[in-house]
Amino acid sequence: MLGQQDRWQGTLFVAGTLEDLIPADHILKRVDKILDLSWLRDEVREYYSDSMGRPGIDPEAAVRLMLAGFFHGIVHDRKLMREAQVNLAIRWFSGYRLDEALPDHSSLTRIRQRWGAEQFCRIFEKTVHSCIHAGLVSGETVHVDATLIRADVSWESVTAEHAEKVLEENNPEEQDSDDAPRGRGRPRTRPRFPKKHSRTDPDATMATSRKDQRLEPSYKQHTAVDDRAGVIVDVGLTTGEVNEGTQLLESIERVESVTGNPVDRITADGGYAHGSNYAALEMRGTDAIIPPSQERRSSKKIPLRRFRYDGKHQFVTCPAGKRMKRSSRAKQGWIYRARTHDCRACHLAKRCVSPSSKVRTVLIVDGYEALLRARRRRLRWDEENGWYSRHRWQVEGIHGEAKTQHGLRRAIRRGLANVAIHLLGRNEFLPVA
Repeated sequence: MLGQQDRWQGTLFVAGTLEDLIPADHILKRVDKILDLSWLRDEVREYYSDSMGRPGIDPEAAVRLMLAGFFHGIVHDRKLMREAQVNLAIRWFSGYRLDEALPDHSSLTRIRQRWGAEQFCRIFEKTVHSCIHAGLVSGETVHVDATLIRADVSWESVTAEHAEKVLEENNPEEQDSDDAPRGRGRPRTRPRFPKKHSRTDPDATMATSRKDQRLEPSYKQHTAVDDRAGVIVDVGLTTGEVNEGTQLLESIERVESVTGNPVDRITADGGYAHGSNYAALEMRGTDAIIPPSQERRSSKKIPLRRFRYDGKHQFVTCPAGKRMKRSSRAKQGWIYRARTHDCRACHLAKRCVSPSSKVRTVLIVDGYEALLRARRRRLRWDEENGWYSRHRWQVEGIHGEAKTQHGLRRAIRRGLANVAIHLLGRNEFLPVA
């Protein structure tokens, strides 16, 4: 028989509660069973006055609204509050009755500004502690990775600026003084490319994750994920141009501070394969599952691996048996330089020294010996029980989920502090999902 639905909806009173109208397997209903925010009110009490002003939004209700937006993939507060007006599950989860007015969308923005990034960081740590008490975090094996977040700016706001011209205009006397520092070495032959920045969001810097893609104004998220249950145990934010390898040790220290346990094993991709990182992890007793970068191979010059480095006495022996001593300090390590008369009389000079130089120089990066040990160990990685393969779906999967489902592909706020608050708020509850 053909059915017919009565579209009359004038019923005002319905027997039952809002909870009865929400499916039992709804994500907000599942989260509500384990979510405990009873500590939040005392945590943020210092940001409110006890005797002045009108009563503000309940902190737990505000966080629950942010959580509802997170699980529904809503990143903008205005859209979230419009959805909450008609979504029974969000009303029930945040504690608002059907006849109760919802807060304005700007109230959530003011709450974030009032609490600040430090408070959201403490809330994040509270979430990690709850996961530790539940047995979801061990802190023994941690996967670390970084990803770029596109800044919320348009291409029209990106301008080019010559740093030298600005310095000359702002400090003309300093440039002409005799005490002003002068450059050393050969004069620059290549033109200096102007550095680009955004007038809308000056904190964002130009960066890219691939050589075949153009630079974009970006921020960089640094994430550490525990191996046991995929819980995020550390989140950091920097500008896009910061190298992720320089943030590894700080991330490990924060993880150990939160979990209270030393990290036994760390996995990361090739962006963290710095000799200094390998050396520091060896001193800490942390097992580094990081694919080392391969030595650059050139058919025109004798490769660096033919030079023997003596770390104890700090000298390098070239393939002809001559010693090379330290010449100058570079950003990544020390430059060792051969003597002119040794290279002039050497039978390997044509294969070793470039035509534009008179002597051979080699760069020994910081932690070079640890880097060599890591390269030898890389050949036995098939016996490492697949730790690096777990790294790929653990932490890289977290980044993929955050970008596709939780609005972290592009920032919705501007400024390093505001993006950090948005980042912490979105990553606090990724383990719950």
